[in-house]
Amino acid sequence: MTTVQYSRSSAQLCKCLVNGTWQESHAKEHLPVHNPSTGEVIAQVPLGGAEDVDRAVRSAHAAYLEWREVPVVERARFMFRFRELLEKHSDDLARTVSREHGKTLAEAKASVQRGIEVVEFACGIPSLFAGETIENVATDVDCETVRHPIGVCVGIVPFNFPAMVPLWMYPVAITCGNSFVLKPSEKVPLTSIKMAELLLETGLPKGVFNIVHGARDCVDALLAHPQVKAISFVGSTAVAKHIYTVGCANGKRVQANGGAKNHIIIMPDADPDLTVQALKASAFGCAGERCMAGSLAVTVGEAADLIMPTLVSATNKMKVGRTDGDESPDMGPLISGEHRDRVRALITQGEKDGAEISVDGRNVSVDSAPNGFFLGPTIIDKAKPAMSVVKEEIFGPVLSVVRVKTIAEAIQLGDQCEFGNGAVLYTSSGSAAREFKRYFNAGMIGINVGVPAPMAWFPFTGWNSSFFGDLHMQGKESIQFYTQQKMTMTRWFKSASQFHDPIWKGKK
Repeated sequence: MTTVQYSRSSAQLCKCLVNGTWQESHAKEHLPVHNPSTGEVIAQVPLGGAEDVDRAVRSAHAAYLEWREVPVVERARFMFRFRELLEKHSDDLARTVSREHGKTLAEAKASVQRGIEVVEFACGIPSLFAGETIENVATDVDCETVRHPIGVCVGIVPFNFPAMVPLWMYPVAITCGNSFVLKPSEKVPLTSIKMAELLLETGLPKGVFNIVHGARDCVDALLAHPQVKAISFVGSTAVAKHIYTVGCANGKRVQANGGAKNHIIIMPDADPDLTVQALKASAFGCAGERCMAGSLAVTVGEAADLIMPTLVSATNKMKVGRTDGDESPDMGPLISGEHRDRVRALITQGEKDGAEISVDGRNVSVDSAPNGFFLGPTIIDKAKPAMSVVKEEIFGPVLSVVRVKTIAEAIQLGDQCEFGNGAVLYTSSGSAAREFKRYFNAGMIGINVGVPAPMAWFPFTGWNSSFFGDLHMQGKESIQFYTQQKMTMTRWFKSASQFHDPIWKGKK
């Protein structure tokens, strides 16, 4: 990780949000934030540590003590205002996502909209927050459960969805009555800052939402702080394991989404044109930098011969270009030069291992942006299960293709996978779909759906090394994660007074 010493320049200096005000970090070092389309430095983000974290968490804890007493309907109204502001400024947010991440504008707009849907879900918190009651659960005994917030919650988010993933977390946590500290990815802090400005515009009380910046030192300080009660994370499996292990050891409630290697199984009876369209979008959308990317195609029987020529032709026609201006490419750059080089190296390793490079994106360049972090869409055919391009999460625009004879072999290949985020089957056969849905080793399943990422009302249910924890993000599980239940059993003894005869006495 390359650091730069603190300096003021034309690049934006990112500040922390603490107790409702933007404050400079105590950090001595900063990282450059790049525009991936050009390589230009557009901001500096501080590498904060324990001092910044303590200041933000204490602010959040003080705010929580009052915020938890605000009626749930009032808390929901802040989210209604936030939703309107997000809609109003959605184009500006999408342009910021494109500029600091490299998504195409269409992809950025879609990601902002998916985040807004979680805010809409959080607006329904009065119904979602409701407890349960049974009267006369035993003789003269009533039982009820109510939900309580848990305290200061933390979100540690990745670079690949600067708007959507943070919105998976804090709208629900805040409407449940908690306060929140967000640590954006140090690669893409600007979108989170813009959304925070909109959240403050709703009139949200000071300290309910806070932002700190940094890398590992900042994360470890959040994991250790005694006033932090819950941690939500999205990122690589290695970091997810660390956060889950350390967070739990420190008594925190943790949900940690890790990496993935999502399989797309194609049966011979699948519609060739629709399958190719879905494969291209799933594998190369967002430049492959998403944990739900379809990065491994598993063709069954003659399916490869039916789709591969069309897929190769369609992929070769894709336009790679800048996403920070008026161009409309099919795919933008990767997040950094280091990550681009890593993906290139994995492609080269696949070639050395004996796979065939059907489409090679390693030497793609964009004339108008020679310093951009570009890599073209790549197809690696006839890969074998033991190869690194089949087993590892590449997190780039690379589709590996494994050919098998039966759907049973395809399902068995899934059993060998370390991960378990999503899997898709393309077929016209109901029996094949039923078998796949029942037995494939992944938490999110698609049938003729390219990316089976759930809408806001359903949980993001990764399995195996794709998730560490018990309660997933999104949907009703997110309400459970950000609350704790209190159960009360009540019995009132009857009085001997004549004024306290049972009212049911003498009634039919």
